[in-house]
Amino acid sequence: MSNDILKQLTEILETRKQNADADSSYVASLHKKGLNKILEKVGEECTETLLAAKDAQTSGDNTDLIYETADLWFHSLVMLSHLGCSAEDVLNELARRFHVSGIAEKAARTSQ
Repeated sequence: MSNDILKQLTEILETRKQNADADSSYVASLHKKGLNKILEKVGEECTETLLAAKDAQTSGDNTDLIYETADLWFHSLVMLSHLGCSAEDVLNELARRFHVSGIAEKAARTSQ
């Protein structure tokens, strides 16, 4: 199910990137404003997600954490789309990492 949602969202984002009017589509307006604006939104959503996680730890209520994580994922997908990548690319990278120790994977990146 989650793969289907990511696939659908990727298709919608691409359609709006290609065909939508920036005056009527939030996604199109982000693309029109350019990468720096998109990165600003990703950073903003990242901060809000971190704060929601801290609040969730204290309150035990994950509602805001889920909401902010959805915003972060959404804006990350817009960023990927702007740069010609997709959710599928990220899923493929995650799949590649199965059966690879996180410590070994990180060591391989730092040794390059």
